[in-house]
Amino acid sequence: MSVVRWWFSPVPLARVAVFRAIVYVFLVWSVLFLTNDVVGHGYAAELYQPTLLGRVLPFPEPSVPVAYGLLAIIVVGSFVAASGRLPRAAGWTVAVAHTSWMVNTQGFAYVSHDHMALMIAVILLPTIGRARFDDTTTSESAGWVFRCIQVATVATYAGSALAKVIYNSSLTAWANSSIFSWAVMRRGSFLVDWTLQVPVVLRVGQWGVFLLEVLTPVVFWLRGRWQVGMICLFFAFHLMTYVALGIHFLPTIVCWLTFFPLERLVPHARTAWLRASGRVASWRPALQQS
Repeated sequence: MSVVRWWFSPVPLARVAVFRAIVYVFLVWSVLFLTNDVVGHGYAAELYQPTLLGRVLPFPEPSVPVAYGLLAIIVVGSFVAASGRLPRAAGWTVAVAHTSWMVNTQGFAYVSHDHMALMIAVILLPTIGRARFDDTTTSESAGWVFRCIQVATVATYAGSALAKVIYNSSLTAWANSSIFSWAVMRRGSFLVDWTLQVPVVLRVGQWGVFLLEVLTPVVFWLRGRWQVGMICLFFAFHLMTYVALGIHFLPTIVCWLTFFPLERLVPHARTAWLRASGRVASWRPALQQS
């Protein structure tokens, strides 16, 4: 069936190895600098109001010792998993600890939907098992994991558009509101302050963002340069929001990488390393003989 083939479209295990390394290294940065409020939450545990996931699953209540314990597990486990060693044991350990970490950080009246796809990636990557950077073998199970991450990435935007419609009970209320004006006044940089004097620019921007979110699923039907172009459009959008408002979607941007042939980075990285070490001349004849 075409639906089954779409969900289980095989991908090279080398792509898995590259993406896995990127995800786990990013995870260390995330818990240290991005979602680094969990330790602080331990001092105000009485304010904890867990989301549905936190209420259903037996995650520990916020406390300073628990926070430092989770941090140590995530950091150490992520470096082990990124190296390709113990991909299942280290991966599952990090998945449980990171999910607990995110339930904690989202249980204090703020939910950041930009982490949804990343959480899916961390939970599902251990199911693939071993994957080497030079392994060109394709895997349907890896394809399923990548497709799930891709769907979660796209759902981040499509779900945001749906939420705008549901909470405003209108297809046009959000796009015609003054939300961008409020955002610029609250946290806008000097680069966009001028837009407050030209409100039509902000209104057009709101409609552009809303339509872009609605059309996100189209990326699955695009191929080649068209697909790359649409994904780069999202990258440009996030760069713009970061420059203008200091808002980034780095966790989601990382997950967009599942659409790219990351395995092609391996020979380029190897060549650069050999050239830097002065051994590229002796490496090329070996490739020609093979």
